[in-house]
Amino acid sequence: MAAVTTERTPAPAPAAARPRRRGQAPAWRWVILVIAGLYFLLPLFAALRFAGLKAFGTVFTSPGFVPALWLSVRLAAVTWIVSMALMIPTTVYVHLRMPGMRRLLESVTILPIVIPPVVLIIGVLQVMPLALRASVWMLGLEYVILAMPFAYRALDAGLRSIDVKTLTEASSSLGGGLFTTLWRVLLPNLRTAVLSATILIVAMVLGEFTMASLALKETFPVWIVLFDQLNANISVAASFFALFVTWLFLMLITVIATRQSRRTGGAEVTLFTVAPRETIGN
Repeated sequence: MAAVTTERTPAPAPAAARPRRRGQAPAWRWVILVIAGLYFLLPLFAALRFAGLKAFGTVFTSPGFVPALWLSVRLAAVTWIVSMALMIPTTVYVHLRMPGMRRLLESVTILPIVIPPVVLIIGVLQVMPLALRASVWMLGLEYVILAMPFAYRALDAGLRSIDVKTLTEASSSLGGGLFTTLWRVLLPNLRTAVLSATILIVAMVLGEFTMASLALKETFPVWIVLFDQLNANISVAASFFALFVTWLFLMLITVIATRQSRRTGGAEVTLFTVAPRETIGN
């Protein structure tokens, strides 16, 4: 008797969902993007309409504009130099030698955000001698305290993105000392982090009002508030100028970071610049 065998045909697989084209975002993302854009751009448009185009032509010739802006630029330079000189070696040393102290350092550097600036400046004015209180550079040192949270977190994020220990050991094996390792190995790989800290410090100095006004220093933000009583249009135009400078720095950081990422492939780091050419060849 012949055996009859039946073959089961497999059930047709469900039709796969049509893959979304690369770069095509869902509709809800565009809705959120449009709402966020309107939220930020509408106030700027209203302020621009209030100021008028004529105010932008006269803002640079307004009395007191150039001295106030130059004072803020000098304070930003002093704040950046002192902050980088303090925070870069400290952050690198903590990452290399004392990784367990990172949480404590994060808690200490966040205190300037927790403590109001008015408390800091009142304490300085009460304790410091009159000669130091009258010096404009004392305000720059106070700005260093306010810049600690921004500078530390930018540098800490940059150090976490690279293998600091391996780079340091490789530099030492190639004959690089401590200063050479810091200057020619670590800093080139922290370029984006340093630029990010720079823009945060500059934006902070160009926007800080409380400490400068209580210290009786006419910085750029103080000038904007005082000049608002004489001509509000020019004051708003000066605020737009500060916003444009901050935006320009942000675009510069983005361009530099993108070029560095394309050049290094996103993962490669600068190392072999610490040794002479003969050592590398061997």
